[in-house]
Amino acid sequence: MAGDHVRVRAPGRVNLIGDHTDHTGGLVLPAAIDLETVVEGQRGGAEVVLRSDGDPEVAVVPLAVADPAEVAPGWARYVAGVVVEARPPEGFTGTVTTTLPLGGGLSSSAALEVALVLSLRPDLGDALSVARLGQRAEHRATGVPCGIMDQLASAGGRAGHALLIDCHTLAVEPVPLPDDLDVVVVDSGQARRLEGSPYAERAAQCRAAEAVIGPLREAPPGTEVAIADPVVRARARHVLGENARVRAAATALRGRDHALLGALLRESHASLRDDFAVSTPTLDALVGRLAAAPGVWGARLTGAGFGGCVVAVAERGALDEWGPETWWRVRPSDGATVEVR
Repeated sequence: MAGDHVRVRAPGRVNLIGDHTDHTGGLVLPAAIDLETVVEGQRGGAEVVLRSDGDPEVAVVPLAVADPAEVAPGWARYVAGVVVEARPPEGFTGTVTTTLPLGGGLSSSAALEVALVLSLRPDLGDALSVARLGQRAEHRATGVPCGIMDQLASAGGRAGHALLIDCHTLAVEPVPLPDDLDVVVVDSGQARRLEGSPYAERAAQCRAAEAVIGPLREAPPGTEVAIADPVVRARARHVLGENARVRAAATALRGRDHALLGALLRESHASLRDDFAVSTPTLDALVGRLAAAPGVWGARLTGAGFGGCVVAVAERGALDEWGPETWWRVRPSDGATVEVR
C-alpha cells in the first residue's frame, strides 16, 4: 500500500556447474550466496525513483514507460524492464545497495530484478513467479536471451544447499553442501557485460544444433556427431556434456566425493574454453593457478564467461591466504526476503 516502508534483500548466486545449459532447458547447479542487493524505500507516486551506491546517476522511471532499452542511465534499464513487466499500481522511491561485484558473473542484475519485483509487486510471493517476471524484465532491458537460472536461484535459494534446477520442467531439488567444503569466488578483474557480448550468438548456435538433433536437454553425449557444422557441433558437445556433469556433480555432493566434484569442475571449464569459447586468457590463467593450489579440488569460470569470476571448491581454509585478487568465501543463502512496516 502507498506509504509502506519496504526493505527487500535478494542474494546473488554462484553457479557451481552448468553454464550455458539453462537457455536450452538443461540442468544447472547454482547456490544463492551471502552477497546481496538491498532495495529499500517507500511505495507511492507515479514513478520509480532509485539512487544506487554503484552509480551516481539516479534512475527515474515513470510507471507508463514503454521501452526499457531507451531509458538512461544504463542501470535504469533493469528498473524499467521490471516496471514494464510488473505494471505496479504505484511507484516507489528509495535506494539500492549491494555487496555484489558488478559485472562479476554473480548475477548482480538478477538480484536487482528480484529485489525490484518484490518491492513493486509483493503479491507475487512464490519464487517461480518472481523469477519468471525478473527473467522477462532482463530480456526487455538488455535483449540478452538469458535462461531462468539466475533469477530462480536468487528468489528461491536455500541456506546450506545448492539447487539442482531443471530449466525445462522448473523442478528444483536442494542438494546439501558439505560443511568441510569451502566455496570460494575469485574476481578475475576482467569485467564483462552480456549485452553486446557473443551470448546471443551462442544461444542461436544452440538452436541451430537443436534443428538437427532435437532438444539438447534430451540428447545424450555423442549425439552431436550428426551435426555437420564444426562450430555448432562444438557448442552442442558442451551442452550435452555439461548436463551430464551437472547430474554427476549433484551425486558427488550428496556422496561427499570432493575429488569427483573437483574433476567435474575442471572438465566444465575446459569445455567452456574449448567447445563453447566463452573463456578468456585471464580466466584460464586464474583457473590454472587455483587448480594447482594445495587443498583445491577444482575450479572453473562461473556465469556466462567473457570475464567475471572464477569459482573454486577447496578444503576448509585452503585459500585463506589467496591473493592478490579479491575473493570471497561464500555461503549458501536463503532466497529473497521482504520486510514491510
